[in-house]
Amino acid sequence: MDRNTILGKVKKYILDQLPVDEDRVVESARMVDDLGADSANLMMLIMDLEDEFGMTVEDDALGSIKTVGDVVDYIQKRV
Repeated sequence: MDRNTILGKVKKYILDQLPVDEDRVVESARMVDDLGADSANLMMLIMDLEDEFGMTVEDDALGSIKTVGDVVDYIQKRV
């Protein structure tokens, strides 16, 4: 699956979870600091993405996922 397809799907789920403008959801945007996600938002996002992409996000990886691009990178390596 190409990066733009993954980014589009990730962006959709972020916009469903967070009250942010679409133009703010870019790869460099930090999930917490820029988009205002809290731990509950992040867990819901992870669960949605696991279902969407048929994968499991390992608990130890959660600490390294800070930006939208990090999410895309993680998924791209596993699908």
